[in-house]
Amino acid sequence: MTAVWIIIISICVVGVIAALLSRYTKIGRQTKEEEQKAAKVDAECCGMHETCEKDSLLTAVSKEIEYYNDYELDAYKGVPCEEYDNEAVAAFEEVFYTLRSDEVAGWVRSLCLRDIELPEQIRDEVLLVVSERRIKSN
Repeated sequence: MTAVWIIIISICVVGVIAALLSRYTKIGRQTKEEEQKAAKVDAECCGMHETCEKDSLLTAVSKEIEYYNDYELDAYKGVPCEEYDNEAVAAFEEVFYTLRSDEVAGWVRSLCLRDIELPEQIRDEVLLVVSERRIKSN
């Protein structure tokens, strides 16, 4: 009977040791990953804000209008997006599909500052790109 208790206690001790080792190595691995992530800080992001300014859609972040080779879109200033025809949507799509993913948030912010509405046909896709970029950077 004592041999059974010794085996049960031994199994419990081994389980506790394994759990502690597993936790210890996870903590160490997370710390190394965090250090690597911090080392890969994007050169364009200062790191002083909770959300990088270049990934923000808020116009309050930057009042400077930046053009993304999209001067032709100024023709849609003040025009409600419901009034865009297929040609207008195509003009927005042409610019959007030529942007890098890290430029999309800045482009949308620039459109807002210029009082240009984003067409509903591409709005979901634009927001998806911006949210994926935020997830990757976090």
